[in-house]
Amino acid sequence: MSSDGENEDLAYEDDYDVFDADDVMDDSASEPDDFDVLSPTIETVPSKKPYDVNYTVYDLKEIIGMQKKMIDEVAALLVIPASTAAALLRHFNWNTEKLQEVFWTEPDATLLAAGLSPPSSPSTSTQPLPGSQSGSFECPICFTDYEGKSAQQDTFAMGCGHRFCKTCWGEYLTGKIKEEGESGRIQCMESGCKRVVKGEMVKELAGDKISDRYYNLLNAAFVSDSPNLRWCPHPDCPYIIGCTQAPQRMLNQLVPTVECECGKDLCFGCGYAASHRPVICKIVRLWEKKCADDSETANWLQANTKECTKCQSTIEKNGGCNHMTCKKCKWEFCWVCMGPWSEHGTNWYQCNRFDEKSGIDARDVQAKSRASLERYLHYFNRWANHEHSAKLDTEFYAKTEKKMEQMQDAGNLSWIEVQFAKQAVDAVIRARITLKWTYCMAFYLKRNNQTELFEDNQRDLERAVENLSYLLEQNIGEPESIAKLRHDVTNQAAYVQKRHEIMMDDTLRGHLEHRWEFTVDV
Repeated sequence: MSSDGENEDLAYEDDYDVFDADDVMDDSASEPDDFDVLSPTIETVPSKKPYDVNYTVYDLKEIIGMQKKMIDEVAALLVIPASTAAALLRHFNWNTEKLQEVFWTEPDATLLAAGLSPPSSPSTSTQPLPGSQSGSFECPICFTDYEGKSAQQDTFAMGCGHRFCKTCWGEYLTGKIKEEGESGRIQCMESGCKRVVKGEMVKELAGDKISDRYYNLLNAAFVSDSPNLRWCPHPDCPYIIGCTQAPQRMLNQLVPTVECECGKDLCFGCGYAASHRPVICKIVRLWEKKCADDSETANWLQANTKECTKCQSTIEKNGGCNHMTCKKCKWEFCWVCMGPWSEHGTNWYQCNRFDEKSGIDARDVQAKSRASLERYLHYFNRWANHEHSAKLDTEFYAKTEKKMEQMQDAGNLSWIEVQFAKQAVDAVIRARITLKWTYCMAFYLKRNNQTELFEDNQRDLERAVENLSYLLEQNIGEPESIAKLRHDVTNQAAYVQKRHEIMMDDTLRGHLEHRWEFTVDV
């Protein structure tokens, strides 16, 4: 490529020759309007249940191929160079339908909006160097003077004509890419200029290492901009999940749990780094926000504070006097009966007005507030208990392996014959994770017949899990007792799995059938 950037916007160059997976960034962007990024010929395993989704796990090489295919198709359709097609696709977040619609209507305006020059624009090679007629040039950033051939060889201008020295260009691109994490939308250094930097320019001016980082960021941006792609959120996992069956508008009916090649589950809908079935994403977000806001202080507030009867601000009583004044609204009330202090006359240290209507009304408000807090704590404590128990059960794996060895020795059993214990622990952990999320869902459910059925399934699963956990904690005895333990554990584990399937299936079908009514908008 020439140093003055001749026809650099329209020159064909494959932007996807060099990639390095080491620095690929995670996806944190919100999803744009739905469009089909994925090829219709993708082979996936058919879903077995109506609430399951089909998905495909990709590696980085396949993602690169997907981008190149889209770029080549758009370049051929619009009769433009591949580098221009790539820049346009990034500008339109890889929405090919929208790109074609706008481009065919106003091609020049579309190119300008994407930071590119229309084909009719003069190239920089026809423009003289700014400065004296002798060919000198002063960089407007570092004010270094360049004379003769150096004015051409050591400076660079894109198609917009704004020229700077290559040193300043390199530092600028390095900062944008390495420190700010920008890639496909890096603009010219000239203030107000919207011209977009191309990949070949990055390699020439910033070097191979920064260029590799640039292409990695382009890769990450492609996934972020695509509503049908999502990086696996688990640490050090290089895989990308593709799914076309979980658009945002369906997330109040589906819980799109998928399994990555790394062996771990995630929710494709919200990116949660584990399965949160059978609860929809919106309820999970509301619950986690509420837990972050309320759980740490709820117990203390319940024991040590009351709410102002006028503005409901939380007040702590730090003295013996029952005459309270709210710092927020200046309302004066009695700490004992919660009625207005003006009705108490001179009774400063004791209250005998429990039957006054104002005090009764205030206590009703207080009681409702306390009841709301107690209701939250009921569900939170059970949610937290199952989360903690699931972690303990995971730690119990090590103890289970020792117990399996003991059973082998005491009962003269093979290693395969004692696998029932490990399988039972797996069943308990899976069921506890589901139970944890059912308490989150129950908190937001309206009370009706469907809710009672939900709680019946929840209770049956919980009881089965606790019974199986109890059996797994029994000490190893004589061979006869080992045989009975094996029989009991195997039967109870099968029952847990059955109750787990019933809980999951009925709840997930309920979302599809709109059987669940929530106290919040979903």
